[in-house]
Amino acid sequence: MNKFDEREKSFEKKFVHDQELQFKVAARSNKYLAESLSFLLKKNEKDYIQEIIKADMEESGREDVFRKIKKDFELASVSIEESEIRNQMEKALSRAKDDF
Repeated sequence: MNKFDEREKSFEKKFVHDQELQFKVAARSNKYLAESLSFLLKKNEKDYIQEIIKADMEESGREDVFRKIKKDFELASVSIEESEIRNQMEKALSRAKDDF
């Protein structure tokens, strides 16, 4: 195997590793977010974690999770600012990144 092939394989391995890590961080972030918000929404924590994870699979990015949470607060008639939801999302993401 020549140097170019070795280098290509190492880049592929790094890419796979980075993608796995990104997935794990996102999943952990969703877990932390659901844990912190389930109490305010008076929802079962484990069930809400699953709802948030499912919502995150709808599209790439975090806007699908944001819309889900915003809608849940509206349905529960609980007042919360959009900035507070985003703040909670950032805190959860930061905490998840610290875990890895």
